[in-house]
Amino acid sequence: MERLFAHLKTRMGDIIEAKKEGQKVIGYIPGGYLPEEIVIAAGAIPIGLVRGGDHLPVEISSGYICRWFDTFCRAQIGYGISGQDPYYKLLDLFAIPITDNHIRAISDVLDYNTDIEIFPFGVPHMKEQSTYKYYLHGITRFKEKVEEITGIDITAAALRDAILLCNEERRLIRSISMLRTLNLPPLSSKDFVALNHGSFVADKRFMVNLLESIFNRLKEQSVERPKGPRILLSGSTLAMGDSMVLNLIEEAGGNVVIEEFAEGIRPYWENVSTDGNLLVALAECHFMRRVPPAWFRPGKERLDFLIKLVKDFSVDGVIWYQLMFRESYKTESYYFRRRLRKEAALPMLVVESDYDPSEVGPMRTRIETFIYNLGN
Repeated sequence: MERLFAHLKTRMGDIIEAKKEGQKVIGYIPGGYLPEEIVIAAGAIPIGLVRGGDHLPVEISSGYICRWFDTFCRAQIGYGISGQDPYYKLLDLFAIPITDNHIRAISDVLDYNTDIEIFPFGVPHMKEQSTYKYYLHGITRFKEKVEEITGIDITAAALRDAILLCNEERRLIRSISMLRTLNLPPLSSKDFVALNHGSFVADKRFMVNLLESIFNRLKEQSVERPKGPRILLSGSTLAMGDSMVLNLIEEAGGNVVIEEFAEGIRPYWENVSTDGNLLVALAECHFMRRVPPAWFRPGKERLDFLIKLVKDFSVDGVIWYQLMFRESYKTESYYFRRRLRKEAALPMLVVESDYDPSEVGPMRTRIETFIYNLGN
């Protein structure tokens, strides 16, 4: 972990030097629908704009859009306009898969109010042949845009190498995560989330090397960590820097053993095939085979997956952490509470955040009570 934090501390300087040498920087919203493989295959640097948790950029956004939008999305507007997240200043292109009106707000507001070049493309809300073709068309357009920005034609060989690299990163993250099915998980959720978040910003080859080292060490070491109620943490977005809910769960004696979020946590359950048409393979993995977020219809697939995680990771309870005004997740939480009770006989706590420091006290009380009841 010290190696990761040291790398992230110098990462911006490394990217600035790479830009001086002609490399391009392509940012994206970390919801799982932007194939980093295309960026890497063109010799560019992908950056997932995953920062959040700070209320100041949310306040800054109020001068540009009304408050009835998801907190993470308002934060990105604030970061992009104010420059408080310096990665925004490095972007040669900002690719935004438009999944719903909240993400669309980032695209529209930054396109109108900044000089950042925006590349939006649509993500359908159903899995069927016509929507698959639409998504494939979107990432094909994205490939063409990346080639235009970088001046490099993406070859099949370069794309295959990039897929193999990203597959290895996903495999290692998945392998580390599965260690938490053990009775005594060898790492905390805070450490796992830090690794996952770091993968959005770190050099990809450095990250693969680091993850392999961590996995080899974790699978061999014995652990002496406190054993508390095992928690599944799910919801809309868990951003880098949004540590309040994890801290409160840990302080209350809970042990988060698995997370499932739409944005902020890299999807790592599926790998991309390297056979046949590689853009088709990317679309198959990133759209058709990935577990969809709450705004998908009919919506059963994600809830089925959550039930599977509950059982696979021997969970004692679920904490549903959602951001304000992301109505699709608020609606889904009602449905899932009933399914969880019926199919797993487990309780669920719903907490909501607007990145406001005043939330800490009430949220602490509710989480402490929930964890206490699980242990008694």
